[in-house]
Amino acid sequence: MVLVLQLLTLLLSRAHGEPGATLDGRPGDRVNFSCVGVSHPIRWAWAPSFPACKGLSKGRRPILWASSSGIPTVPPLLPFAGRLRSLDPGIRRLELLLSAGDSGTFFCRGRHEDESRTVLHVLGDRADCRTPGPTHGSLYPQVLVPLLGAGMVLGLGALGVVWWLRRRSPPQPLPPLPTFALSPPYSSTCENRAPETHRGGGAQDFSGPGPGAGKDLGMGKG
Repeated sequence: MVLVLQLLTLLLSRAHGEPGATLDGRPGDRVNFSCVGVSHPIRWAWAPSFPACKGLSKGRRPILWASSSGIPTVPPLLPFAGRLRSLDPGIRRLELLLSAGDSGTFFCRGRHEDESRTVLHVLGDRADCRTPGPTHGSLYPQVLVPLLGAGMVLGLGALGVVWWLRRRSPPQPLPPLPTFALSPPYSSTCENRAPETHRGGGAQDFSGPGPGAGKDLGMGKG
């Protein structure tokens, strides 16, 4: 029973900020900070773990003040603007939408100088401000490698089927060549000239001497 109570206390301390508590989260998560052990909270401050990644200097900087109107004041130019809100008018509990670079220590300061602190660690925040690459246990390689292997097997199988079908099918006969491709290029010219030759020779063979041929011969003999 004592062990169960200890585990329950540990879980509650990680879910809600307490003196010396630690919170872990990913960008996009929402976490709650609680101001425990402080009678009258008046402000919250934040000391970034990696200030250079946010373009900030080291040390604490106020992120929220209590207001007499009951509406807490959030500086508009801080990294938490639009992501941080108070869950009650007394600013005892805050809710933050996590983003990269939010890692750091959050301080709740009271009217009598008492305070509580909560350490926040955002997964992926590093001192060199680089986003860590995929680890060996990442899900992407475990899914991507089998998909690539299946794609290669399917591609090779399709190529094998196409090759087998081509070998089984008979070769296609070549289409007949056009008629003009079989005739020599000069055949038409010879055919056109042949009749003209025969017609010319016949005219010379069968045509007799003209009417004046005999006269010319007689005159020559006299």
